[in-house]
Amino acid sequence: MSDSSSASGSRRGVSDSSSASGSRRGVSESFEALNHFEVAESRRPYQGVLSTVRVDTLRAHDGAEFQREVVEHIDAVAVVPVTADGEVVLVRHYRHPFRRVMLEIPAGVCDVHGEEAASTARRELAEEVALEGEQLTLLTTFHNSAGWTDEQTSIFLGCPVRPVDRPDGFVLTDEEASMEVVRMPLEEAVAAIHRGELTDAKTIIGLLLAVDRL
Repeated sequence: MSDSSSASGSRRGVSDSSSASGSRRGVSESFEALNHFEVAESRRPYQGVLSTVRVDTLRAHDGAEFQREVVEHIDAVAVVPVTADGEVVLVRHYRHPFRRVMLEIPAGVCDVHGEEAASTARRELAEEVALEGEQLTLLTTFHNSAGWTDEQTSIFLGCPVRPVDRPDGFVLTDEEASMEVVRMPLEEAVAAIHRGELTDAKTIIGLLLAVDRL
């Protein structure tokens, strides 16, 4: 009797599991079908140096059409530079869209064709703050703002960092010419995030991931 009950329970378990799995697949497939949008038309009313504005007309599964504006932007890299004594190196950088200076980790766009993200990160670190990392570790690659741009940023941890000469012939220009390099304990920088004083997205992501990694 016990064996029969056990076998029956086992069969019920298999049946329930199979049914649940099939149900999940059905829901997933239905969701995918509802969220498949055909690009009926695409135009680019503006094309700049680093970004292009694209206007797509999308067609839903029921035939309804609507428009979405997308900013095509060159991908970027950023580095969390941490010294041997646990300080993080940041920059005060003027950001014109907000018309104010923001405290950030060093960063830059991937504007050299064929250059790997890690190589771009090393170059940007040397150019912006004249440092190099003994080790450079990828922390994450995130979507900057998935609702309106295809830009992605790869964040690296550089640790420990040491001084290095800037690349031959490189000179900081425009807003970067007035950047201020700031060093502070990593814990203090993280505390500034929680106080709402440090608000740059890549910097928040990078610092919080670096604390977990170190």
